[in-house]
Amino acid sequence: MLTYILPIKAEVPNPDLGDYLDRLAERAQVIVVDGSSAPVFAAHDRWWQSVEHLPVDDDLVTPMGKVGGVLTGVARAAHPKIVIADDDVRYTAGALDALERVLQHADVVRPQNHFRELPWHARWDTARTLVARATGGDWPGTLGVDRDLLRAAGGYRGDVMFENLELARTLTAAGGRFVDAPALFVERVPPSTKQFLSQRVRQAYDELARPERLLVELAILPSVLVGGMPVAAVIAIASVVVAEFGRRRQDGRRVFERTASWWAPCWTAERAVTAWLAVAQRLTGGVRYGNMKLRTAASRRTRSLGRPCP
Repeated sequence: MLTYILPIKAEVPNPDLGDYLDRLAERAQVIVVDGSSAPVFAAHDRWWQSVEHLPVDDDLVTPMGKVGGVLTGVARAAHPKIVIADDDVRYTAGALDALERVLQHADVVRPQNHFRELPWHARWDTARTLVARATGGDWPGTLGVDRDLLRAAGGYRGDVMFENLELARTLTAAGGRFVDAPALFVERVPPSTKQFLSQRVRQAYDELARPERLLVELAILPSVLVGGMPVAAVIAIASVVVAEFGRRRQDGRRVFERTASWWAPCWTAERAVTAWLAVAQRLTGGVRYGNMKLRTAASRRTRSLGRPCP
């Protein structure tokens, strides 16, 4: 049996989650930790009768609100194996069962997200996913973790942007076993176009936590400016080849369309610019998140510095 923790903060009530939560509740303890305003929270509380619907604990509020929600849920988790997922993640029964099996011999499991619908911006972001699959693994909006190890580690930092990487680094630093599961496919609802556009620099900012990747991305733009169209063409072709390798890795062709790799030059061009914008934001105090700025992408010193997990 699993505990499924969904941290959420909605500006307007979200009725679309109801059926999904009801299905989850048949197979897992479902805890929704809701940081929404009082009217939105009340609407959710009326709708979501099959799950445990809670506010964030006052003593676990964090700048990155998702972390406070996760730690609130972990404190109430009845089962030692936990699924943490964003509100756009959609597990099937088969995916939950597969994750539970992997968690029997792991402390952190990284599944593979893929979009269930493919508007243009989801195809664009799928190219990023494929490149990541080919170069060390993609970070999804969900992880499987061991409850007891997370409690023993004292939680994890809630003042960083790349919170899933922070969580994984914290647990591995505490002695946990990390398992990448690129063939464990979990659907994700694509964001709106507005949300997608707002995330471009923030996604690039995450790479400050992985400087070797950031240096490669920073090198793209000056290489094109110096080398012109021949270099741009080589980089574009190389990006398609790398993305296609990611698509073919670990049965990826089962969920990623044949043309998915063709969008890689678009994402590469985007990242060639946004990587520099991310560095500029770092030099000016950090990336904006809501009404604040977060300076750190994730800890290099892989140990939680956040509030303790009860």
